[in-house]
Amino acid sequence: MGSTEDLDYPQDILQYSSGFLVSKVMFTACELGVFDLLLESGEPLSMDAIAARLGTSTTGMERLLDACVGLKLLAVELTQEGALYRNTDISNIYLTKSSPKSQYHIMMYYSNTVYLCWHYLADAVREGRNQYERAFHISSKDPFGAMYRSEEEMLKFMAGQNSVWSVCGRDVLVAFNLSPFKQIYDLGGGGGALAREYVSLYPNSMVTIYDLPKVIQLAKEQFVPSEERRITFHEGDFFSDSIPEAELYILSKILHDWDDDKCRQLLAKVYKACKPGGGVLLVESLLNEDKSGPLETQLYSMNMLVQTEGKERTAAEYSKLLEAAGFGEIQVKRTGKLYDAVLGRK
Repeated sequence: MGSTEDLDYPQDILQYSSGFLVSKVMFTACELGVFDLLLESGEPLSMDAIAARLGTSTTGMERLLDACVGLKLLAVELTQEGALYRNTDISNIYLTKSSPKSQYHIMMYYSNTVYLCWHYLADAVREGRNQYERAFHISSKDPFGAMYRSEEEMLKFMAGQNSVWSVCGRDVLVAFNLSPFKQIYDLGGGGGALAREYVSLYPNSMVTIYDLPKVIQLAKEQFVPSEERRITFHEGDFFSDSIPEAELYILSKILHDWDDDKCRQLLAKVYKACKPGGGVLLVESLLNEDKSGPLETQLYSMNMLVQTEGKERTAAEYSKLLEAAGFGEIQVKRTGKLYDAVLGRK
């Protein structure tokens, strides 16, 4: 753990306390379309032009643009005609809707949904449960019933997860050589971004997305092209319905949604269904064994508190869950990115 000498008081504390302002500036610029406009324009624009085209006040837009410059999301050039703003590479790649690596949808999900749950973080800590009742006035007993409370919310969540895998998917799927596995079930595969990445990396494989019927319907309609014959679908609830036989099961950001008892229950079902010699691939953000970090994972674990029934875990904790279900030959691969991979074999 760090000591007081590691911090520059009071500046560090003040920066920590204002951290939410940083994310809200970025979310707002995305929501208003600042980065999309500057990309489409093909040239730097003045504050007046941006405000006029996006229908905002000039005073508000000026402050938003300058804050984005401070965050290095925009660059500014002072000319005789005034200040001209343009995107930086990072905003062109990650914050514009049209980019293949766009994170726009996950930004909007955080801004419009996750933020509201975090408003009640103190209540979540006191009570040890998610905060859908306070944030959205709906039952918190079924986290995904709350999360999927409307088709609009489902679309936002699925598009957001697809955004994440457009950046992180390849790292976790090449952590181990998965080419021997031909028949794969992606449990809770949602919008199918990870499945699409899998068949791209391992073209001789077939991936079945297993998810709730309403999720599968949207995946077919909105996210997975009908011409992609290597991806199929299976409707069901993996806690209450059977899990078909396969060579490899992918659980990407699934176990962190649930407490240990439900994780053991699910992994036992997966083990029973798994072909001999097959395996299960867990994709999660791993805590250090002493839980001292990484900071991103610690914050994700807080988010699990306000939104789900689960938490982030260490590699040893996931290994213990796998071993309890019967899996062996457990391997752990830290990717150095947001998500890591754990492989267990039957």
